[in-house]
Amino acid sequence: MRLFLELLLLLLLLGLCNADHGNRRSFSDLVSPDLGSGEEVSDDTEDMTTTILRMNNGSSDFLLEGDLVIPKTRSAKKCLTRPEKCLWPRQGINVAIPYVLSDRYDYSEKSEIVRAMKDLESETCLRFVPRRSQRAYLSIEPKHGCSSIVGYVGGKQTVSLQKPGCVTFGIIQHELMHALGFYHEHNRSDRDRYIRINWDNIKGYYRNNFERQDTNNLGTSYDYSSVMHYGKTAFGKAGSESMTPIPNPNVPIGQRMRASTLDFLRINKLYCRGYRG
Repeated sequence: MRLFLELLLLLLLLGLCNADHGNRRSFSDLVSPDLGSGEEVSDDTEDMTTTILRMNNGSSDFLLEGDLVIPKTRSAKKCLTRPEKCLWPRQGINVAIPYVLSDRYDYSEKSEIVRAMKDLESETCLRFVPRRSQRAYLSIEPKHGCSSIVGYVGGKQTVSLQKPGCVTFGIIQHELMHALGFYHEHNRSDRDRYIRINWDNIKGYYRNNFERQDTNNLGTSYDYSSVMHYGKTAFGKAGSESMTPIPNPNVPIGQRMRASTLDFLRINKLYCRGYRG
């Protein structure tokens, strides 16, 4: 009986391989459409900021705010006040973002990256497409740490997702949103109404990571639950709180599960005017 079942399974696998022969499909076509809601995180799992900063420790790149690569073709500040200058071009009703996945990722890692992409597509006009010959594209590679350039630069731009550590659902979406042109939530122009920066708990050479910026907030409210919000101990001395939500200090920040409702709204406001899904 066992031998019969093994032979039957082998025949089924051979049939699937033959059925797929001659049909060139991208890796993203092979990923299950069952997206879920991102990575399940237990209470004892470190927050996203801790993971990103731990992974980026020792990086040879100069990283603004811990994970932002300074682009060489324009000022990084341009995306803050004029985010439209950093937009991926729209094609019809959708915005196509070509990408290449490094072959150094295994199947499960590629699946997780594509799953995070498809989730961002699910409520927006974004479409991540495997690169053919496009000049501008995302090159997703397991370099040192988790990092990205902010916004569109018009050529190859690397999104670093080191393995293991950075290839988790929320961190993937965090870095992809940087590539779309979004900065960290705690640097917003109105942040002092929602969080208190504990300057005495931050080492001097990290304080520039908490500079308040003159941002275009796209008419949206401050979002503690944004996947772009760093955690309470980011850059803090010996694990102390560098920022505290106000007026309620117990509000959780730094979640790593999935882009929030307001994250999706901001993508639609920036890229998808008139988009109905």
